[in-house]
Amino acid sequence: MRRVVVTGLGAITPLGVGIRRTWTRLLAGDCGIVSVANFEPSARWKELPSTVAGMVPRGRKEDGGWQASDWVEKGEERRMANFTQYAIAATEMALADSGWRPHRQQDKEMTGVCLGSGIGNLEELYNTSIAYQKTGYKKVSPLFVPQLLINLGAGHISMKYGLQGPNHAVTTACTTGAHAIGDASRFIAFGDADVMIAGGSESCIHPLALAGFSRSRSLVTSYNDDPHAASRPFDRDRNGFVIAEGAGVVILEELEHAKARGADIYAEVRGYGCSGDAHHITAPREDGAGALLAMKRALKHANIRPKEVDYINAHATSTPLGDAAENAAIKTLMLGEEGVEHESQVAVSSTKGAVGHLLGAAGAVEAIFSVLAITENAMPPTLNLRNADSGFGCNYVPLSSQEKDVNISVSNSFGFGGTNASLVFSKYN
Repeated sequence: MRRVVVTGLGAITPLGVGIRRTWTRLLAGDCGIVSVANFEPSARWKELPSTVAGMVPRGRKEDGGWQASDWVEKGEERRMANFTQYAIAATEMALADSGWRPHRQQDKEMTGVCLGSGIGNLEELYNTSIAYQKTGYKKVSPLFVPQLLINLGAGHISMKYGLQGPNHAVTTACTTGAHAIGDASRFIAFGDADVMIAGGSESCIHPLALAGFSRSRSLVTSYNDDPHAASRPFDRDRNGFVIAEGAGVVILEELEHAKARGADIYAEVRGYGCSGDAHHITAPREDGAGALLAMKRALKHANIRPKEVDYINAHATSTPLGDAAENAAIKTLMLGEEGVEHESQVAVSSTKGAVGHLLGAAGAVEAIFSVLAITENAMPPTLNLRNADSGFGCNYVPLSSQEKDVNISVSNSFGFGGTNASLVFSKYN
């Protein structure tokens, strides 16, 4: 089986546009969650029980802000959904970081895209539905369907760079980004591509989205007046997740291909495991059996024992049931036969305290954080963890980042429908 390494990173998050800005602010304990209570139309936003969100900051690129004109041509901007624009920008950053710009036909044929979204373009669906109801057929744009399709993120990237390798899209709710990276790694391992652009993108902060998640009792409702305190993974006062937007893209590359062109290597993709809860449409099993199975499979694929894992980036969204189930799974794995002696030796954090829950982009952004933990030997903090819940005895890196020699990291992602994925990264030797 061919070995796969990470050679480029690109991200847009509520902490800013660009990997370096996001990572620096993350380690510093900054938070990108804000109030949306005063957004327009005010009547629709103010009636919501949850009025906080992780918003990508607007502004100039040099200030770490987002404006579409920095990344896409004016004519293209109106043809692309926001999640596609984010994907294009994150891809451009990742390709620049990796130094990979395929020009030869054979290189284009062996470079592919695997990128998805959880919800995609909800705003266009909403607006078009209203327009169609009011005035009928002629108010439906010919761009409506192309803007709606999840695979158009990958499609636009493929067309922009002339890439003719695998053109694949994933949509598995909040596991999307992790599945996209895992699937892309296998395209390379099995010889379908030498290089893959992989990740997830999301932009669906809309009153309808918040209304839907609120009605399913998923969103935080207790911290509308204190947005920075709203997302509190593993804390006993957590009561729901914070919806967020952004994108994460990694450049995956076959090892010998990367070495031949002298590419800088961040880390190696060592393992990928998937599972299904087969339990409930939104809730995990209380014992975290599905999460445990995904982690076990990823470590088996990587040929790594639990006690060798230095850091786990948890999915932990700040929901009472979800965090408890994942915590149970992590403890079962890490304290088992080939694990550590005491749970305090298990280092695990959730970066959603800083950026919120990026839905289909979460797994990709958190995989990037897991890679950077290895590269820089630093574990990002779990913000707002003031009082760990009962039975939570691991080192959750509370409040402040910690330095540690990180050789092996695991990134977890779980989604509605009971879909789970774990990725294992290691230092490249």
